Amino acid sequence: MSAAIDPRKNRLLASLPEAEWQRWRPKLEAVEMPLGHVLYESGIALSHVYFPTSAIVSLLYVMENGASAEIAVVGNEGIVGISLFMGGESTPSRAVVQSAGQGFRLRAQAIKEEFTRPPILHLLLRYTQALITQMAQTAVCNRHHSLDQQLCRWLLLSLDRLEGNELVMTQELIANMLGVRREGVTEGALKLQAAGLIRYARGRISVLDRRGLEQRTCECYAVVKKEYDRLLPDGVAP
Repeated sequence: MSAAIDPRKNRLLASLPEAEWQRWRPKLEAVEMPLGHVLYESGIALSHVYFPTSAIVSLLYVMENGASAEIAVVGNEGIVGISLFMGGESTPSRAVVQSAGQGFRLRAQAIKEEFTRPPILHLLLRYTQALITQMAQTAVCNRHHSLDQQLCRWLLLSLDRLEGNELVMTQELIANMLGVRREGVTEGALKLQAAGLIRYARGRISVLDRRGLEQRTCECYAVVKKEYDRLLPDGVAP
């Protein structure tokens, strides 16, 4: 395990009781997560679960014609690959790195064994409930709220999972995440920039006014944030 990266920058790992942490530590493998890297594809049996530390991973549902839409984001608060310990082995979604960084992974068999231990079982089930809430709220948001509001929600959820206030992200990738045309993202980003909320240039989005984004977005962001805060231990929820 790389000494340069602290696995406990992932808040789920940081919340492990000391005995569990000492057992997990030698099993964790440091990994780079470059932008656009696919951690797993739809329908493929998962070999590992992933714990991002500085990366953000997008969970996408991909249609037969190749169109896609994001159903959730996972960053330093969580784990990618819940189907492994929920008994499914695979999932109809695809996991893609939306913001480059680092993380750690744990083999499938190891997480299955750990899931039988009560402290781990309870922690991962609470996280799974929070993730399901995010998925459900994303579906409602995409159906009922404007692209402007969706973009603000997406930026805030991503910002919660980063140490800084800058995202490296192309408009094309954002369009794929939100399931909309690139022109719509361009228009939405320009509106937010004109309002002084963000600065967008050369694939980099800098958030200038977080409070302004929170006031402009729909209730969906607050619903998801509240559920993570309610279900997860202090220091884990974004």
